[in-house]
Amino acid sequence: MIDEQLTARSSSDPGGSGSPILGRAEFATIAKIMQSDARIHLSDAKTTLVQSRLSRRLRDHGLASFRDYMTLVESNAVERAAMVVALTTNHTHFFRENHHFEHLRKTTLPWLKDRARRQPVRIWSAGCSSGEEVYTIAMCLLGQDRSSAGWLRDGDVRLLATDLAPHVVESTRRGIYSAETIEPVPAAYRTSWLRPNGANFVMADEARALVTARVLNLFEKWPMRCQYDVIFCRNVMIYFDDAAKAELEARFVDLLAPGGYLYIGHSERLIGGATSQMVGCGQTIYVKSGGSGG
Repeated sequence: MIDEQLTARSSSDPGGSGSPILGRAEFATIAKIMQSDARIHLSDAKTTLVQSRLSRRLRDHGLASFRDYMTLVESNAVERAAMVVALTTNHTHFFRENHHFEHLRKTTLPWLKDRARRQPVRIWSAGCSSGEEVYTIAMCLLGQDRSSAGWLRDGDVRLLATDLAPHVVESTRRGIYSAETIEPVPAAYRTSWLRPNGANFVMADEARALVTARVLNLFEKWPMRCQYDVIFCRNVMIYFDDAAKAELEARFVDLLAPGGYLYIGHSERLIGGATSQMVGCGQTIYVKSGGSGG
């Protein structure tokens, strides 16, 4: 979410020559909005980063100070939402933290194939960014050659991809990636499920047909009415305080079917009530008790 890798400029002028300075009062207001709207915690150490990120918003609106910008944000819901999106990041890549996808292929996939013979299968990529994660999942389900995808045609299998930022959700819908972006994709998957698209590549129709991409704030009401067999939420919760993490993890667990799997980021952990219903079965991989998964 908040981009730790953003190169910070001088604290006296992080937006470049003549950029407005973000004062303490305005930063406190921004931090309060980020906490209430997205549950993202901003410490004072993020002041320079926030100033750099939001300087463009001031320029776009022709504003000379952060005080004027906060007046706009507090009176304009559209700009408030745009500010929250501007202070989130969407760093991801194909097959990131590959041990999760090894587990998905070797352990979770046989379980999913068995379930698909009897009932719908649902998988959620929460905090999907620009779609590399959900399409990595899709390729793992489709298999390394086109002949291995028959079980998906015979079953009811759907992948949901959600993110707070509308522009990355649209990127997920398009499924178009640069040659550099697809470099981590193993050759067999690349040959089977990616197609040239000008200077870029597009996910094959079979992969895109599995995926529904939607804008969703994880701390608002969820529209899903079914249980999910697999949930990926990786490198998202590191930006929340413990209360928000515990709340979100408990909601994920409630949504999981018995025996379902939860994959979280390499530096994240389960806390709170979720721990009583989940069993660790790999590095930051958990299975919900009460089912045949694992």
